[in-house]
Amino acid sequence: MTATPPQPRVNWQAATITGTDAENARTRTLQLQVPGWPGHQAGQHVDVRLTAENGYQATRAYSLAGAPGEDPALTVVRAEGGEVSPYLVDVIQTGDQVELRGPIGGYFVWKPGPRRRPVLLLAGGSGVVPLRAMLRHRARLGDDTPMRLLYSVRSPEQVIYRRELAGQADRVSLLYTRTTPPGWPRPPARLDHTALAGQAWPPEQAPLAYVCGPTTFVEHAAGLLTDLGYTPADVRTERYG
Repeated sequence: MTATPPQPRVNWQAATITGTDAENARTRTLQLQVPGWPGHQAGQHVDVRLTAENGYQATRAYSLAGAPGEDPALTVVRAEGGEVSPYLVDVIQTGDQVELRGPIGGYFVWKPGPRRRPVLLLAGGSGVVPLRAMLRHRARLGDDTPMRLLYSVRSPEQVIYRRELAGQADRVSLLYTRTTPPGWPRPPARLDHTALAGQAWPPEQAPLAYVCGPTTFVEHAAGLLTDLGYTPADVRTERYG
């Protein structure tokens, strides 16, 4: 029997905000500089810790938005009444610092393999963040792995990475659940077998699927995939809330 090598301990360290980008009214992407950053994989996350003047601390986990080889970046959606996200979205400025621990995670990651198995990405709301990292990783490598993103979002105003995704119309599809843009070909609807069947790779191609979003979305989407014949072990999920 081969022993599993011990995993390196991940310590807290200071991360400096080097730039910010507003994605929509409630969402902001933060560019970070982390001394000695070891690099990360597409799909990993970090813990972010804030400390108040009275010593009170709050910690939240956020997916890394950038591809391997890029400086770390976080995309944060403001949660009304939250302790961390309102500060990161509305207050923090370039030059400020937060404490960061990571990268973390080894299950919900994508990297090209020799078989070039097709990849289906299913995002609900801010679940698009780690999947965007996977799209960017593929593009940076010039990799030819077939990859598609189906992004379920309530309204056009809540789309994250609008410009970036618009430039990948051949591999990105939007599904609006509450309101649609003028002239949109489909009325608002939840993800269903019809929408999924139009984007999913056939099970005979042994595709991988990555599903990220609220718990209800993830459970629903994973069930639809298994209904279509996807192997459960090839459906990787990450949820929040």
